[in-house]
Amino acid sequence: MTIDNKLLEKLQRLAMIKIEENKLDSTQQNLSEIVSFVENLDKLQLDDISASFNPLSANTPLRDDNTKDSNISSQVLQNAPKSQNGFFIVPKIIE
Repeated sequence: MTIDNKLLEKLQRLAMIKIEENKLDSTQQNLSEIVSFVENLDKLQLDDISASFNPLSANTPLRDDNTKDSNISSQVLQNAPKSQNGFFIVPKIIE
């Protein structure tokens, strides 16, 4: 597939972009290189190669959901300037 001026204009319309006149040639060349690279990838024979990752067969290791009382709230409240009944006491900011 070759990238010509007509195709480049169509791509500009579809992408809703305007390529500056002085960059048209370099953009056309860059797009042609990308397309030729993808065409080269298409020529590879990969039928005998298995996929290295299949999300359908992957299992996520899960840990047991065990609760434990860490009693960290009392340790945190020890550092608070003011606390009462397990809560921070802060100055009122909304009138």
